[in-house]
Amino acid sequence: MALTAVAFAPLSAVAAPAPPADRSPTPGYALLGKPALPPDFDHFPYVNPSAPKGGEIVLADIGSFDSLNPFIVRGTAPNDVSLVWDSLLAPNPDEPNASYAHLARSMTVAPDHKSVTFVLRDAARFNDGSPVAAADVAWTFDTLRAKGKPFYSQYYAEVASARVDGPKTVTFLFRTARDRELPFILGQMPVLPEHWWKGRDFSAPLTAAPLGSGPYRVEKADFGRTLILSRAADWWAKDRPTGKGLYNFDRRRTEFFRDPTVAFEAFKAGQITYRRENISKTWATGYDFPAVRQGLVKKEAFPVHLPVGMQGFAMNTRRPVFADPRVREAMTLAFDFQWTNKTLFYGLYKRTTSYFEGSEFASSGLPSPAELKLLDPWKAILPPALFTTPYTLPVTDGSGNDLPELRAALKLLEAAGWRVKNRKLVNAAGQQMQFEILADAPVFQRVLVPYATQLSHLGIAAQVRVIDPAQYQQRINNFDYDMTITVFPESDSPGNEQVDYWSCGSAKQIGSDNLMGVCNPAVDALVHHIITAQDRASLVAATRALDRVLLWGWYMVPNWYLDKVWAAWWDKLGHPAQPVRTGVELNAWWEDPARAADLAAKRRH
Repeated sequence: MALTAVAFAPLSAVAAPAPPADRSPTPGYALLGKPALPPDFDHFPYVNPSAPKGGEIVLADIGSFDSLNPFIVRGTAPNDVSLVWDSLLAPNPDEPNASYAHLARSMTVAPDHKSVTFVLRDAARFNDGSPVAAADVAWTFDTLRAKGKPFYSQYYAEVASARVDGPKTVTFLFRTARDRELPFILGQMPVLPEHWWKGRDFSAPLTAAPLGSGPYRVEKADFGRTLILSRAADWWAKDRPTGKGLYNFDRRRTEFFRDPTVAFEAFKAGQITYRRENISKTWATGYDFPAVRQGLVKKEAFPVHLPVGMQGFAMNTRRPVFADPRVREAMTLAFDFQWTNKTLFYGLYKRTTSYFEGSEFASSGLPSPAELKLLDPWKAILPPALFTTPYTLPVTDGSGNDLPELRAALKLLEAAGWRVKNRKLVNAAGQQMQFEILADAPVFQRVLVPYATQLSHLGIAAQVRVIDPAQYQQRINNFDYDMTITVFPESDSPGNEQVDYWSCGSAKQIGSDNLMGVCNPAVDALVHHIITAQDRASLVAATRALDRVLLWGWYMVPNWYLDKVWAAWWDKLGHPAQPVRTGVELNAWWEDPARAADLAAKRRH
């Protein structure tokens, strides 16, 4: 049955005792080293603990949604619905590799590192007033692993089981003692209410307003068009150090648009409150409109100090056209970043040269002795150049006439069995090389079409195809694509997510993040070393070694990155004065009543 518009009343609390006051310490846990904040900290340093509550923020998203369950493959859920659920631990965005007690009041790792025990806070409540119990944590774990996205089964693969040891105590038993990250991975898990899900099919798209313990409830879902979240005024953690000064808007509304240009026009008209810009041309030329000139709209580039990861044109090695690494390397040589950056991006971007760009995990130069110790066992199956030549990307003069790079690309293609005949690149059977570059938004055409033109100079017929985001996601989930533009984000501490990105197991698992079909025993071994690293130096060496193998596998054409967040907002919003590593933490912003009134008055005149 098709659903077009469904409204939900805010969930009302059932009869239940008021949660006990909780003034207990908030211990922190660091992956390697010690957390920065003491157990008696009052709030995260980057927030304004006195931020006013109230008002509304209106955001824009591109695409659509048809479900409120973000944990499964079926259906498309909006990003903001994640604010409905809390997790056992809460991260401090300004601090790498540390989390703080949230739903849990303590986390204890066994001396043999083969289990972790969480004890829940007595005050922790779902938004219907019922207590969050250890049974809910265990049920969530079992359900996500059995019925959730493939990501969860990969992420929790080293967890043997979840054991309820009491009403508020749950223990996770590990298969081995090797994975230092598992306690933190489990601490990040959203906790779902078992009683609410009884009688519902967890694997099916969800159209009812879900119950959680988080700072927001679903107030209205007009599928495909609008999601409205209302602040849970009685949120159990509003006065906790991990909640104070956060989630300040009474309503958080997201409007969905099919076209980014229409979304920008809605922002200019004042229908959208806050906008995060990701198009350099728009940032450079699009904000010269009356509201900006009059000071009604503010814009700022916030510095970011985070690992960037990798954005690039991903090649699906499951397809014969990209099975040969020489062909994939040729695709990289054919991309003229300097021309693209100068002509299309106003010189605002930097070139990505690592899968772990912006972090100490990015490889450079030749492998270190610690890296060689990990790489040497796989020398027979790795490219010899990995050991003798620093990885570099071509640098052109930006004129668009990158003839030396095209000649080098053609030489690689010829070595792979391709020849130019009648201006077409053909194989031994006379078939022209052709493939589709898939995208989910028209904005990518301004980058992909020039790249396809560059490939045509080699006799390659590359067709750019833009499809609906929902259809795009379905095709990506099923690895039904030749080439696409994608991002692999990275954190301050690479870990289990690398299994989902690069392992042979994930390459065969529908819905995984291993889009390129990477399957290499050296990669699997290095991912294992990353997961089991017992100190920072070992983690750095293993990750840099993995970076080299991925780079020399030529699985992606590296794109570009930005070390800033471009943001614009109508001048009724306030944000903390202290910078944050992530650039912008929107959950710490608020509506300023005086400025909101002033803005409304100015817009009336």
